[in-house]
Amino acid sequence: MVWARNIVVKSAEEISLMREAGRINALALQATRELLQPGVTTAELDEAANEVIRKHGAKPAFLGVPGAYPYPATITASINDELVHGIPGKRKLKEGDIVSIDCGTIYEGFVGDSAYTAGVGEISTEARRLLEVTQRALEIGIARLRAGNRLGDVGAAIQQYVENEEGYHLTREYTGHGVGREMWEGPQVPNYGYPGRGFKLLPGLTIALEPMVLIGTARTRVLPDEWTVASADGSLTAHFEHTVLVTENEPVVLTVP
Repeated sequence: MVWARNIVVKSAEEISLMREAGRINALALQATRELLQPGVTTAELDEAANEVIRKHGAKPAFLGVPGAYPYPATITASINDELVHGIPGKRKLKEGDIVSIDCGTIYEGFVGDSAYTAGVGEISTEARRLLEVTQRALEIGIARLRAGNRLGDVGAAIQQYVENEEGYHLTREYTGHGVGREMWEGPQVPNYGYPGRGFKLLPGLTIALEPMVLIGTARTRVLPDEWTVASADGSLTAHFEHTVLVTENEPVVLTVP
């Protein structure tokens, strides 16, 4: 993708539709969160999200996305060292796992995209801290999504917190992005960068901001299923994401119930 050629400022009507797409997506993720317990399969999480999306007259955005083969599910479910794009199936969650659930919803032609990572039962102190840092990184990035700021301001703030202050790692291979009529629009939004550099944010831009944090390395590997991305060293990972509207004032999170 040539990111700079696909940057779309949204109208008030389009933003209204994106709010609804985001709301439905949040409800779908909420349904998966309510099921998180040992013994539940990732396929059951997928079914719960799909049911919510269909009930609201929307469509799963991930289903059928092109890749090595069309993506076969509504959500991605990535466990422990798996960072993103894990395919739901018969695998059962276990006590102490952390699972990242990503979901996209299409409503009236517009996409809402968000993700969270949560523990299954009691999790380790290491895992709990990773989740706290990753969620905080998302909050820090959202606060910088203001008209007039540059993408480098957003990425630099996330990188300063995650890597310099907390000692974790951010993948360089996967980033946030614009979102709207397409799942992936411009601009590309890395979770690292230099203040004052990059594209200047405009009111009406809608951004899927998604810090992806790894404990042991910034490097990743793609598993044999040709979709699932995991840390190269097998260390724990986490992923949080919201679709955010850039305004003249405070940024507005669109992927909320």
